[in-house]
Amino acid sequence: MAANLKRVDANVVETERPNKRARLSLDPEDKPSTSATVNDAMNDDADEDEESSDVKADPLRPSDLYLDTINRTALDFDFEKLCSVSLSNINVYGCLVCGKYFQGRGKSSYAYVHSIHEDHHVFIQLETKQVYVLPDGYPVSDPSLEDIAFVLGPSFTSDAIKSLDTTLKPSFDLQNKEYIPGYIGLNNIKRHDHLNVIIHALLHVPPLRDFLLTKEFNSRSKDTELVRRFVGLAKKVWNPRLFKAQVSPHEFLQEVGRASGGRFSLEKQGDPAEFLGWLLNKLHVDLGGSKKRNSSIIYSIFQGELRLETQQVLVRGDKSENAKPQFEMDRDIKTTVSPFLFLAVDLPPPPLFQDVIEKNIIPQVSIYTVMAKFDGKTTQEMLGQIKRYKCQRLPRYIVLHFKRFMKNNFVEEKNPTIVNFPIHGVDFRECAFPSTSFLSPYTNPSSGSLMLGLDDPFSSHPSTIYDLLSNITHESVAGTTRDKENTVWKVHLKAGRGEDEKWFQIQDLIVEEVRKEMIFLGETVLQIWERRDEKGGRDTNSGGAASANGNGAAMKRG
Repeated sequence: MAANLKRVDANVVETERPNKRARLSLDPEDKPSTSATVNDAMNDDADEDEESSDVKADPLRPSDLYLDTINRTALDFDFEKLCSVSLSNINVYGCLVCGKYFQGRGKSSYAYVHSIHEDHHVFIQLETKQVYVLPDGYPVSDPSLEDIAFVLGPSFTSDAIKSLDTTLKPSFDLQNKEYIPGYIGLNNIKRHDHLNVIIHALLHVPPLRDFLLTKEFNSRSKDTELVRRFVGLAKKVWNPRLFKAQVSPHEFLQEVGRASGGRFSLEKQGDPAEFLGWLLNKLHVDLGGSKKRNSSIIYSIFQGELRLETQQVLVRGDKSENAKPQFEMDRDIKTTVSPFLFLAVDLPPPPLFQDVIEKNIIPQVSIYTVMAKFDGKTTQEMLGQIKRYKCQRLPRYIVLHFKRFMKNNFVEEKNPTIVNFPIHGVDFRECAFPSTSFLSPYTNPSSGSLMLGLDDPFSSHPSTIYDLLSNITHESVAGTTRDKENTVWKVHLKAGRGEDEKWFQIQDLIVEEVRKEMIFLGETVLQIWERRDEKGGRDTNSGGAASANGNGAAMKRG
């Protein structure tokens, strides 16, 4: 009978695991007797006395338990905050030992079960950043966990944001790999490198970047999920304390797919210009923007005004068949003024034949040549009408889209023309300031006579000198047919200013420094230009370009 009891007791001891809690004080029953203490003290040497005194002076705290089991190399907060079991996004905790997400921390929750079965005890609440020890359930507040909370939700001071453009201070990840915050690779999960380049280009527009880095959310915030995830992605890209020198945009792009109704996917190639247009308009609306000027940060940065004049073409027998239609001042000219977020630039058609050594000719054109479309003089004929364009107001940041792809009845063609451009000091004056050939006649209210607007209505316009900020290029197999399967998208980003200026080329996870003289050699599709201020630096005017409404009478007929 006694043997059976002993066997049962042994089984109980093997199956029941004692709780790992710190002993904060000794019970009176556990205290050794005075005589035993004296005998032990006589037998101990001086080193043991010092060691025992240290233990008594710094007793073990409950918050210190299990913190040594945290594995920072396994932590990745870039993916959607969904429970790995229930796929719910409500009250999700991250295991700091294996990096998996689980819902809840109650006794019936998945996190609680995971802590018991896997012996993983440290979890962080992904919204509040509070760390808990499970299954005991008590919170932990320890300075050693601050770096994990910062990676989960980075925060930036005003001084730190101001230094982003002036200093290129390198940082180091857990593997001691050097990287520069903001100029890191974005993981290409499947086929979304055309989305990655747009993300990089927008996150390097200083006023938009500063707005995103300073934006905070609370329980009362009414911001959409797209805005929240874009803000989170911006903070991760510019985080100087990353555990890994790369960021995955998966969480943001998943929301992009939902918000666009599947129009933009992680699994198929697309057009970055199309995604840029959709994203700018969507962010404008989600940030409370309206049709009014400067109603959102998007409009105050990128919105300009374009004037379009159209006139019906009349066929006259006295003109040659090859004569180019011209505007006739004695007939009605329809004028419309509309806002724009980026300008579509036409490229000249490539040559149809090869050269004498049977190699493809790669044509080149200057940026000033293709921008002549907006000088107010160059006309285009389409569907029985002639048109001419002029920018009435240039934005702080000009986005140019070079229309490189055209569809016909059979295939989608690619224009391989190389655009030559300087990266500093491009003057868009011809695109913004009107000439007398562009001005329509109007009636003088005082005299009643027909006049042209001879006074410069844009004398108060800000500087028209722009510097290149980012450049997106397209690479594929040689030829004039677009090959989406073998397409590679790259982005060139400017880092630093003045003598410290550098240029980086980013293709997915590959980040390398390039010479600025080599940037124009690629097939440019999109560019973002930054306006200089009057002193030659970056324009910091938050109100955007000056309005043409006040002096617009000289541009319109009475």
